[in-house]
Amino acid sequence: MRILARVDRIAEGNFGDVKPVGNGVSECRIDYGPGYRVYFIQKGRQIVVLLCGGDKSTQDKDIKLALQLARSWEEQHDE
Repeated sequence: MRILARVDRIAEGNFGDVKPVGNGVSECRIDYGPGYRVYFIQKGRQIVVLLCGGDKSTQDKDIKLALQLARSWEEQHDE
């Protein structure tokens, strides 16, 4: 429930504890349990694309996946 609440706050524009991880992808850190993370890209002021999530133990793998998913999304939505 805490993760969902955090995603809801992101949808409202309250990003909280966020840091960039590269190529437009950001990591939202959730201070709960094993250190959950949600990875996303933001397009404009309104569109946020959630890419994937994980926890501290899978952080490196999750960042690589998020970067791949962001690249794929960008290719499919190239304007």
